[in-house]
Amino acid sequence: MKVNILGIESSCDDTSAAIVSDGILLSNVIASQAVHSAYGGVVPELASRAHQQNIIPVVDQAIKQSGLGKDEITAVAFTRGPGLLGSLLVGTSFAKGFALAGNIPMIEVNHLQGHVLSQFVHEQGKDVKNPTFPFLTLLVSGGHTQIILVKDYFDMEIIGTTIDDAAGEAFDKCAKVMGLGYPGGPIIDKHAHQGNHDAYQFARPNIKGLDFSFSGLKTSFLYTLRDAMVDDPDYIEHHIDDLCASLQYTIVSILIDKLAKAVKQTGIRQITIGGGVAANSELRDTLTEVARRRGWTVFIPERKYTTDNAAMIAGAGYYKYLRGEFASMDLAPDARLKF
Repeated sequence: MKVNILGIESSCDDTSAAIVSDGILLSNVIASQAVHSAYGGVVPELASRAHQQNIIPVVDQAIKQSGLGKDEITAVAFTRGPGLLGSLLVGTSFAKGFALAGNIPMIEVNHLQGHVLSQFVHEQGKDVKNPTFPFLTLLVSGGHTQIILVKDYFDMEIIGTTIDDAAGEAFDKCAKVMGLGYPGGPIIDKHAHQGNHDAYQFARPNIKGLDFSFSGLKTSFLYTLRDAMVDDPDYIEHHIDDLCASLQYTIVSILIDKLAKAVKQTGIRQITIGGGVAANSELRDTLTEVARRRGWTVFIPERKYTTDNAAMIAGAGYYKYLRGEFASMDLAPDARLKF
């Protein structure tokens, strides 16, 4: 009998549902929330309201696209945290109701572990190579920047993390300063293709060990613009491509340098990336080139599996199901959930 897992992801501003059958992805539906672009960032209350509107049609579409019936779902996996509490409540509450109605078990999934395990999402008809344990994951998103030592599916150790801002947050806040809109990362990436990454030198904080810091970089970027705009109020518009290229190059260089340090420290040469910033073209290209020169083996997921999605939650839920790890009905979401 096949194991069919319904995955629910609602940690931030994307409502997503997916079906995984015996480890094979059958459907993955995502409803994004455009309302936040007007505010330059995610508004938690608006996000939770949008999740309430989206969750039923998204799940309905995921089940229909899978070709299964509701009575064929074996278990429901949901993101328990970390994330926005109001958003997590919507997904958790729906999962409880669905599990009760179908008399099936629930499986809690850590959102960050889901990103790591997105490497194991398989689609029908696609031959995807998986990393073998142990491997290192560079997890980079709007809220997290971490280097994770992955020893097994759910045996993970964070060996490097940001001490202040995340890389994705640096992208978004610098984009906001330049008036580029939200989310800023993809917009900066687009402009960077046309610019010179050596045009500006921004601060690179010297943090010991494998930890990251991006607050100094943001300050350096802001001061550069402030000083330049004294003589030319339209400075940003006149130099937007070079500014974006230099900013992106600096952020990617910081990430790759720390990753190289982690490889040297651990001796592990299998590398994966995950999280929204893993969709960045320069990060993907630079990692591929560095890996070629240094003899690393890298696994780079498709862009659709780097942003928040339920495929990674359903996939992680499948491996938890095989281990018999189920959640109780009184389990509450945890906005600060740790590994």
